[in-house]
Amino acid sequence: MKSLIKGTVAGMIVSVALSGMAMAQTIRMGTEGAYPPYNFINDAGQVDGFEREVGDELCKRAGLTCEWVTNEWDSIIPNLVSGNYDTIIAGMSITAERDKVIDFTQDYYPASPSFFVAMSGQSVDLKGGVIAAQAATIQAGFVAESGATLVEFATPDETIQAVRNGEADAVLADSDFLAPIVAESNGELEVVGQERIGGGIGMGIRESDGDLKAKMDKAIGSMKADGTLNTMIKKWFGDDAATF
Repeated sequence: MKSLIKGTVAGMIVSVALSGMAMAQTIRMGTEGAYPPYNFINDAGQVDGFEREVGDELCKRAGLTCEWVTNEWDSIIPNLVSGNYDTIIAGMSITAERDKVIDFTQDYYPASPSFFVAMSGQSVDLKGGVIAAQAATIQAGFVAESGATLVEFATPDETIQAVRNGEADAVLADSDFLAPIVAESNGELEVVGQERIGGGIGMGIRESDGDLKAKMDKAIGSMKADGTLNTMIKKWFGDDAATF
């Protein structure tokens, strides 16, 4: 009887341990879901885009299960820190200021230029005019220090609308986001300038999650080494996109 109890208890301990291991393998991937082609919500209501494809592959190589969570951009770092998800994979440039609050993996997308976009045929003073940018972005920080008047918006779509309705003279955002919008505007919008701002794009991780950072760094490194990451970059951003 005593040996039976011991065996039962031992089995329960093993079961609980295995259950805990399984739970630990589910990683909540936080993204915005509103910044194509990096990330967006498709017609089926699912997170899609470059970062969905990259993130799923990273989790596969790291032996983890991805669970995708969307969060508004302006609170995406606070909600990572407070534990609402485990990573940020949302077109976030690696900066020294952000690195004071969270950790970053190595970059999974190289640094690309930011475009100023305005209504076609208009003369725009990029240093003294009114420039729209999404709040809490490196572009908003650049405009604020440039001498121009910054108008911030919660979503990237609102920055484009501000230009179209005359609320802003131009918008400053990632070229990869703006280029398709300009191409599809039938000549309504045009690129009127560009700047190099910030470094590459990396995955944000809580400073306390060193093991997770190490796993993701290793997975990113393997995707760079075997060319998988470059293939995905060209698929989503075109053959002329910067690669590793």
